[in-house]
Amino acid sequence: MKTINLSTIRDKVKDIVQEANFELQDDVMDVIKKMEDQEKSPAGKAVFDLIKQNAQIAKDEKLGLCQDTGLAVFFVELGEDVRFNRDDGLESLRDAFTQGTIQGYEEGYLRKSVVADPIRRENTSDNTPVFIHWELDKGDHFKVQFVAKGGGAENMSQVRMFAPAAGKEGIEDFVVETIEQGGSNPCPPTVVGVGLGGNFEYSALLAKKALLRKPLGSHNPDKFYADMEKRLLEKINNLGIGPQGMGGRITSLAVHVEAFPCHIASMPAAVNVQCHSHRVLSFEL
Repeated sequence: MKTINLSTIRDKVKDIVQEANFELQDDVMDVIKKMEDQEKSPAGKAVFDLIKQNAQIAKDEKLGLCQDTGLAVFFVELGEDVRFNRDDGLESLRDAFTQGTIQGYEEGYLRKSVVADPIRRENTSDNTPVFIHWELDKGDHFKVQFVAKGGGAENMSQVRMFAPAAGKEGIEDFVVETIEQGGSNPCPPTVVGVGLGGNFEYSALLAKKALLRKPLGSHNPDKFYADMEKRLLEKINNLGIGPQGMGGRITSLAVHVEAFPCHIASMPAAVNVQCHSHRVLSFEL
């Protein structure tokens, strides 16, 4: 049995939302540098240089990597043997995530991007509610993965329900088509998360979870899907969209595919697009 103070979680969340928005992690920078070497277009190389300069300034000055500091999205792995101590006025585990996000975005001078209603559009002014996806497991582990999800890339994401006869060719065409239609809108070079299987809503969740894989550019342990990731990245980088849509070789930095069992009559597929400002960070308690 493990007991964790809710205030500890709040403080870790406050720190993580700022660090993720201020600093591209080493695995992301490594892929950016690798892809820069493969870029042949002068305009594309210039964009890569600006991306690196921007990342260094953001890190040094504690500034947001992008003006869109994103929705606060958390994936939480929660062991059934973990218990929480309510302290410092916090009422629940969700409250700890909410208050940590509010404090982190306020103290970090990060833009608040959440509106309370999709039609009436009044800003909540604190970047909440947060988006939390819970995964229960045995044991006493507690792991939190955070991704700051910007609107431009999120808007280019898609879900489609296929018949099984579409096969891997239909899925790959769908992924490449989604990136091609997005063009420069998601601020390429992008990271592409692909979710296959499950059902309508779970395929989208898988696609977003695929973005969290570390290190960036690592492959699915199943060779079938690892080969699909390699083919997809090659096809996407043959589109000619290039960095920031200015033409060139590198349209995406990585493609991550996650798969899950599904119904015999359907083959759900989702693509979740992330911009080059790939802000993913985690902590464990």
